[in-house]
Amino acid sequence: MDIVLIAGLWLDGSVWDDVSSTLDTLGHRPIPVTLPASTSTTLDDQVAAVLAAVDSTAGRPMVVGHSAAATLAWVAADARADRVAKTVLIGGFPANDGETYASFFEIKDGAMPFPGWGPFEGADSADLDEQARRTIASHAIPVPEGVANGVVRLTDERRSDVPAVVICPEFSPAQARAWIDAGDVPELSRAKHLELVDLASGHWPMITKPAELAELLATQATR
Repeated sequence: MDIVLIAGLWLDGSVWDDVSSTLDTLGHRPIPVTLPASTSTTLDDQVAAVLAAVDSTAGRPMVVGHSAAATLAWVAADARADRVAKTVLIGGFPANDGETYASFFEIKDGAMPFPGWGPFEGADSADLDEQARRTIASHAIPVPEGVANGVVRLTDERRSDVPAVVICPEFSPAQARAWIDAGDVPELSRAKHLELVDLASGHWPMITKPAELAELLATQATR
């Protein structure tokens, strides 16, 4: 199966290298997306890059979004409800229509730089060693203001028919279910085919558990 891979904030497509290698050996075709990130880039530009990756496939791909990019995967299902076979959301949940995409941290000089590890101490980063932390921080790409403060637009209710999977790394499936049942994630409350899957890792399993993550994705691709 073609598997479109979208990394979260500050990351480019290379973060999927180890996952992609394992997916290749398992007979799938990984398509890592490096999102545009110039000063003038908007959320619409990043959505267009994701849709171009979806449209480049011959069949019906599985679209994977990590962290904030769970929303990009969800927007792809909204825009291509007849093409996307399944969405997989890793450590993140889709924003609602009309919400800002990722206005989480301070904007400086037209972009949202990586804020350092302080906000991610605890379960998020517990399995990252010092080398991994340095590598992520040194390669982090500031998120353009037009992306971080971009407004999410969802227009096709058929997105709720697209099967969805939440891979739960730094939180448990039970926690995710409680949040969804409480109405904290309205988009997933409306999903008609939703599965929650556990993965014992921190927030960046493509770095700390790439083989295990690839196996989970391969399993989902064959269901």
